Amino acid sequence: MKRIVQLLLVATAAIGFAPVVPATHAAPASSGKPSGAVAKQARVDVNRAGIEELVSVKGIGPALARRIVEHRKQHGPFESIDDLLAVQGIGPKLLARIRDRLTVGAADRARR
Repeated sequence: MKRIVQLLLVATAAIGFAPVVPATHAAPASSGKPSGAVAKQARVDVNRAGIEELVSVKGIGPALARRIVEHRKQHGPFESIDDLLAVQGIGPKLLARIRDRLTVGAADRARR
């Protein structure tokens, strides 16, 4: 039975389906580390991104995205990710959680 479940999982994964598997036949838990292409997610450039792109970062909602864009308009481009601490609503803890999903474009740093 275990072999049939394994074959079913492989076959459905190959065609893009994610079957619901009873807990008694569930695959072992993953290590929590994303693999391959999933691990490489594009970083969002805080100097070029609009509200929609900023919201795609987990931890940044619409209101915070608007504040980031507004801060950038009023004060110019960010020189480093740490400059986001000047945006209301971004503190050290949030910045630590979102830092790896953000970037500051080199061309934008040169303009400042």
